[in-house]
Amino acid sequence: MRQARDVIVVVAHPGARDPEPRAVVAVVAPEAPARDAVLGTERAVRWAWADTTAWYPRLLADGVRVERCLDLRLTHRLLRASVATASSALATGAAGAFDEPAAAPAEPGPAAPTTLFEATDGDAASDEHPGDSSAAVPAELARTPDVDACLAELAAQDAAVAGSAIAGSAVAGRLRLLVAGESAGALAAAEMRHAGLPWDADVHDEVLRSRLGPRPARGSRPPEMERLAARVRTELDAPTLNPDSLPDVLRALRRVGLPVSSTRQWELANLDHPAIAPLLEYKKLSRLHSANGWAWLDEWVVDGRFRPEYVVGGVVTGRWGSSGGGALQIPRTLRTAVRADPGWRLVVADAAQLEPRVLAGMAHDERMAAAGAGRDLYAGIVEAGVVPERALAKVGMLGALYGGTTGASASVLPRLLQAFPRATGLVEEAARAGERGEIVSTLLGRSSPRPGAAWLQVQADALDPDASDGAQSQARAQTRAWGRFTRNFVVQGTAAEWALCWIAELRRRLWAMGVDEDAPGAVRAPFVGRPHLVYFLHDELVVHCPAPFAEAVADAVVEAATAAGRLLFGSFPIEFPLAVGVATAYDTAKDTATLRRDAPR
Repeated sequence: MRQARDVIVVVAHPGARDPEPRAVVAVVAPEAPARDAVLGTERAVRWAWADTTAWYPRLLADGVRVERCLDLRLTHRLLRASVATASSALATGAAGAFDEPAAAPAEPGPAAPTTLFEATDGDAASDEHPGDSSAAVPAELARTPDVDACLAELAAQDAAVAGSAIAGSAVAGRLRLLVAGESAGALAAAEMRHAGLPWDADVHDEVLRSRLGPRPARGSRPPEMERLAARVRTELDAPTLNPDSLPDVLRALRRVGLPVSSTRQWELANLDHPAIAPLLEYKKLSRLHSANGWAWLDEWVVDGRFRPEYVVGGVVTGRWGSSGGGALQIPRTLRTAVRADPGWRLVVADAAQLEPRVLAGMAHDERMAAAGAGRDLYAGIVEAGVVPERALAKVGMLGALYGGTTGASASVLPRLLQAFPRATGLVEEAARAGERGEIVSTLLGRSSPRPGAAWLQVQADALDPDASDGAQSQARAQTRAWGRFTRNFVVQGTAAEWALCWIAELRRRLWAMGVDEDAPGAVRAPFVGRPHLVYFLHDELVVHCPAPFAEAVADAVVEAATAAGRLLFGSFPIEFPLAVGVATAYDTAKDTATLRRDAPR
């Protein structure tokens, strides 16, 4: 995965014999000083380390930004599961240190070393605690693989990608792009946690008070929830009902003659009873209070910043997850609390119809690409005469992506099959492969898991000559369900790859814009006075920037989206327009966003 003039800086903990963290300059350009590489003065430097989450926060705390890296653990997971590298020694070998979960994100603070590297030659052990690695290295770093393991893993990954070229040079090139994108995403995630999403705690508190009433004592219900609970008890004639207990609520509803099997909103909304409206409102406020109430505010918003813990590739398709703070589920009612610092702006960009556009690019479906050229894709499908209204175009396309076989989706799907045979054919082929229990892969080479042992056993039982109708029905249901998973996997996974390229390209462009020396605010180094990413959600990015940079940033997010499309789909004419808004608050930026696209090239 190296390029001609790279300096590969391998960062690792050498082990008990040599406790100091160090950087090893590996081959290619051995004359470059290690310390210069560490400080980012050599443009060709690429860092390699076991876990970005373990090492990078300490560099950021020292004011050092890394341009690019290779996250060995993330890459190991990708290559070990990819069909393209299935025959490599890395994929066929026994599980090792790089198959273990990543370290928790390091939290810079008083216990962190003043600098990341106390020495670069790695010759000296601690004089005070000779041979004791725990004396010199924080626990989350000491748990990462040592230098020898990292160098061996780097060689194994190089060999795995090089071996994939047997299937064609394009395969190896795509894997290299996937690896680079995943690692760039890890850098961006660490930077977003370091910088934090600007958050006004007073505004958050005002929202909670307006919805829930005054802040209650710990362990008590907010006043508005208590009022609704009393109404529910009265309407159901259940004075001791606990509205937070699912069994109690179901029993009370059934006792008044309501045929319920759950308390899901879609089921309750169809019932005619005076207890339903206050019960649904109670459930809504309960979610707000438990997920983003005062306890959440106290824990997660510190010094005017929300710093969530992103998990890059946390979903099997490559989408990100979150291990703390609920970053991927900020409710609409609280977006008003996301406020730029004085003299700064938020630039919010949301990709329009990302998955259908990605599907058109993957399939090289020119008619579908033309439907979205310079306009809303669903409106373009209507203009092409495929369906009579936008709502049908949307529901039909979602059905194609997710396997909808009933209702309006089923009635529209035959029209889409006829109008866009290449695009719909690609997802249909992925679905059939999944139904056969086969693996499918994204454009860049992330592969789906195989069905588990239970799935295989159900399929085998259904083939028994004496299998019951129930066993055969269960097998068919599981087959269709796995087909729906693989149908969407190839598109959602490739959309996640586009988003990684978007992040990487925008991150580079933002850094190149430079610094506004007069920018006020309390932004942490190394982003003082610089535009920087602060939030990401699947197909949406938020940039915090000094006000004078706002329009340039808005242009950059659109240009980066176009560049990401070219990286994945080359010259194929698929556009990725963005809804872009600039404001001091997240909610107003979203509400006033306009659709922008890069100028045709």
